[in-house]
Amino acid sequence: MKLTISRESLLTPLQSISGVVERKQTMPVLSNVLLEAEENTLTLTGTNMEVELVARVTPVHVDQPGRITVPARKLSDICRALGDEAPIELSLEGDRLHLRCGASHFTLSTLPAEHFPNVEDDAESFRLELPQKELERMLDATAFAMAQQDVRYYLNGLLLEVDSGHVRTVATDGHRLAMARLAMDTGCANPLQVIVPRKGVLELARLLEDVETTVTLVIGDNHLRATIGAYTFTSKLIEGKFPDYNRVIPRGGDKVVVADRTTLKNTLQRAGILSHENIRGVRLSLSPNQLEIFANNPDQEQAEDALPVEYQGESLQIGFNVGYLVDVMSALDDDQVKITLSNPNASALIEGPGDDRCLYVVMPMRL
Repeated sequence: MKLTISRESLLTPLQSISGVVERKQTMPVLSNVLLEAEENTLTLTGTNMEVELVARVTPVHVDQPGRITVPARKLSDICRALGDEAPIELSLEGDRLHLRCGASHFTLSTLPAEHFPNVEDDAESFRLELPQKELERMLDATAFAMAQQDVRYYLNGLLLEVDSGHVRTVATDGHRLAMARLAMDTGCANPLQVIVPRKGVLELARLLEDVETTVTLVIGDNHLRATIGAYTFTSKLIEGKFPDYNRVIPRGGDKVVVADRTTLKNTLQRAGILSHENIRGVRLSLSPNQLEIFANNPDQEQAEDALPVEYQGESLQIGFNVGYLVDVMSALDDDQVKITLSNPNASALIEGPGDDRCLYVVMPMRL
């Protein structure tokens, strides 16, 4: 294998693939990136057996086609440290890959391409095209609520649901729930649900940009594949039944509060400084046109703050994990936020006042 490529053309996909490749691997080849040169194309592939990312770079001057795997992070770090001026020449000599750029010369260890695992092909059950910016918005609005290393493995990911008129993303860790939806004609006759694992969601979100160009999603029995420009991203799916999120969404709350989102977020963050380090609890005290927020900790330190709100109703006191509320305020992009409550033991429903594309549910806590 021998080829010449510009630094930028090689570095950009390498940085994306390095996110997929994990440092500590049970199989040495999983720390490597697969390089495949043919005609005027260089294909780079990285995987951790759960997610796979393939990038195709053209045009590339290929003198000798070939396939080999090299350490992904070392190759990425070398390219990052090189200057922009000279092109990079990659050549396989024996079992070593030589990288030359101007006066610089690096020799990297390799492993045979035959040792690199392939993600098995999956029968396609549904294909969907949607704008990148919409999928990015939906992932940004919900991914933060995914569980981490929960024994209920189906919570360690994000539900992607498609029916004839909507695409939805839903995430929950058992204490809070986030849902985003996009109204569109999907052509999906039979509603389908798949659970994308946490690593897959985070890596897919990194690839998406706030642009109108489309992303193609192919949903199979065991995999989700996304094609974004020159990138093809594949993630295994989590087997299991996602909870019925509709049963969790509180209905019929009679106490509706409307507040300035940024002011509420800043007030919560200030009070949260003196909340209990582990519990992170704050108490909200609601009265007509005012919301007071209280926090304390075992060191007998206290925080009290208040902000004006739109509210006419009975007084109410309710406790929440302040981190969960701040996460929701950060995920919303409306100027104002609407919070619907019913009693101190019932979950809060949080959404933008004029926007039904996203909604959030946060369970209360006893303080």
